[in-house]
Amino acid sequence: MSNNRFESIRTVISRKDIDISRPGNKISEYFASNVFHRAAMQKFLSDDAYESVVTAINKGSKIDRTVADQVASSIKSWAISKGATHFTHWFQPLTGATAEKHDTFFSPTGIAEGIEKFSGDALVQQEPDASSFPSGGLRATFEARGYTAWDPSSPAFIIDIQDEKTLCIPTIFVSYNGEALDYKAPLLKSAHELNKAAVDVCHYFDRNVKKITATLGWEQEYFLVDESYFYNRPDLVVSGRTLFGHTPSKGQQLEDHYFGSIPERVYRYMVDFETEAHKLGIPLKTRHNEVAPGQFECAPVFEEVNLAIDHNQMLMDLMNRVARRHKLKVLFHEKPFAGINGSGKHNNWSMQTDTGKNLLAPGKTPKTNLQFLTFFINTIKAVHDYNDLIRASIASAGNDHRLGANEAPPAIISVFIGSQLTRVLQRLEKSIGKGKMDEQERMDLRLEIHKQIPDLMLDNTDRNRTSPFAFTGNKFEFRAVGSSANCAEPMIVLNSIMAKQLLDFKQDVDTLVSTGAKKEEAILKTLQGYIKKSKRILFEGDNYSESWKKEAKQRGLNNITDTPRALDFMVDKKASGLFSELHVFDKKELEARHEIMLENFIKKIQIESRSMGNMTVNHIIPAAIKYQNLILENINNIQKISSDSAQWQAQEEIFIELAGHIQILYKEVKAMINARKKANKIKDIRTKAIAYGDQVRGHFSIIRYHADKLELLVDDRIWPLAKYREMLFIR
Repeated sequence: MSNNRFESIRTVISRKDIDISRPGNKISEYFASNVFHRAAMQKFLSDDAYESVVTAINKGSKIDRTVADQVASSIKSWAISKGATHFTHWFQPLTGATAEKHDTFFSPTGIAEGIEKFSGDALVQQEPDASSFPSGGLRATFEARGYTAWDPSSPAFIIDIQDEKTLCIPTIFVSYNGEALDYKAPLLKSAHELNKAAVDVCHYFDRNVKKITATLGWEQEYFLVDESYFYNRPDLVVSGRTLFGHTPSKGQQLEDHYFGSIPERVYRYMVDFETEAHKLGIPLKTRHNEVAPGQFECAPVFEEVNLAIDHNQMLMDLMNRVARRHKLKVLFHEKPFAGINGSGKHNNWSMQTDTGKNLLAPGKTPKTNLQFLTFFINTIKAVHDYNDLIRASIASAGNDHRLGANEAPPAIISVFIGSQLTRVLQRLEKSIGKGKMDEQERMDLRLEIHKQIPDLMLDNTDRNRTSPFAFTGNKFEFRAVGSSANCAEPMIVLNSIMAKQLLDFKQDVDTLVSTGAKKEEAILKTLQGYIKKSKRILFEGDNYSESWKKEAKQRGLNNITDTPRALDFMVDKKASGLFSELHVFDKKELEARHEIMLENFIKKIQIESRSMGNMTVNHIIPAAIKYQNLILENINNIQKISSDSAQWQAQEEIFIELAGHIQILYKEVKAMINARKKANKIKDIRTKAIAYGDQVRGHFSIIRYHADKLELLVDDRIWPLAKYREMLFIR
């Protein structure tokens, strides 16, 4: 088996028919060539239609149906000029993947006659079957109607699969009654609410600001394995992670893979998918080896949050498709291999004004630095007040394996800001007296703030790789997001809690102003109060340490290590009140999502349990028994020529050791199956999810331990599964 695997790799490396040539000498020559961006709009749309679309993008206004017909006709002309024959509404249902249903532009007009048509109605709205997607009870099987609706703020694009091209129109997905059944609809709502709240606060400093945009720069980590190894591993095929596998003698302990020379085969793959991504307008900037062997990362320039999330979903699909050309498989699971680093999707979040100002970047004057501190401290306060909801936003079966392990941050949500900004906040907290401030006190404090915040905070703020939520100079990096996640989930929460916090901040400041305080004084006093209330969320040390777990408990910070319990905070009174007030989710939508996430958790553990049982009984135990028989045959042969028991003592010990592991494995698999049957009878979905997490998953580590011990004992030529040493080192 091993020989066949290596032969497969050599064959792939020697292939010359994988064309990874770029369509131009410079990326700028073909960047976004498959996107209906503003330059394409200006070329294909009338001036009035163009202005209508731009206004809709900038202000969120509706597009008139007559204009929609013009836009549809223009998009069709553009798409056909690119070779597209079909179109689809492209949306993000709660499956975690994207969805599409292709329709042709062609419409018959008679016998052997037809034309290409695309109406405004087809552009604006389509009707997929809502009951066939996760709905958390919002849609019954017999209630099939659901709608996808065009999102003009994310440009249409063309996917090219084996020279067949399809126009994709980004859309939201809602039920017949208007409930959100996707990630995009609530994301747009949260971004809208953040915009309104942030603009009002910005007006304390700059009346010219008309719009605030949440921005996101994600970092996508992933593993690559040879296709032949992937299909040799049933656990990888069905669950995306290895349920078995002994740690190789060499893993990441030499720290030689990180930022090392990219293997040629991987390099060709990277160039290939980057080229396709650039044609789709995805601004990929960075590629490199990550810490673990077989692990890599790519990252783009930051973008408006809605577009950034669309691009990440597009890229994940693209990476999977391109990998097949290279006989590779991409693993986006948070923990595909035990004992080495898992994969995350670090979300770098900030806010940008329409005047070009990053609200989380320090400025050059006391006024702009006060604005920076306002948004900086309000972010800390928002994370403090809703840290459990933030934890819920990253909860998943895959991330349960990653959080707190190796390089990933723990499940305890804290904020790292660096020693310099810590000193700034400490001075700010102590600098403001209890009474009203006179002009000299205000001037001294303004100068103190400016003095303590350098122009280039990016170069003066250290990084803390163990922190789940860290300030990195001009943005906050949410490091705890899982690599397979849709970024929309944590971004909905982050946008929403920040919108709520800014609303509260404005109310607090305006209340102080109404009592006679100067605006600047009111802002400073309010920020001082927030610093005092939020100090427990700030932590500058090692988040991996046992001492931090004890300290966090003393501070009242939760350490929720499993998904079902973490999701409780998604539907508690506090979260429900937040989302209802902001009109992001109503109670029914929130409870439906909670049910969907619990159901998803159950199904993933169920799939892993079934795979683990099947592999143990059908692969691992038979291989061990086969080797046992060889050992027994060897003992019998020795006994025929020698009566000295020392001659077969080692073989006898191996035989007994094999038997012991086999016996425990068989017993544990039966116990796991019984735990699964018992859990399946539970009606309450939360209780059922906890049973799967605690009882069913509780058998995994025992089964794995004994199976991995067998891997070390059984003849390599007999062992049926690709091993870590084979899969982790790309050739």
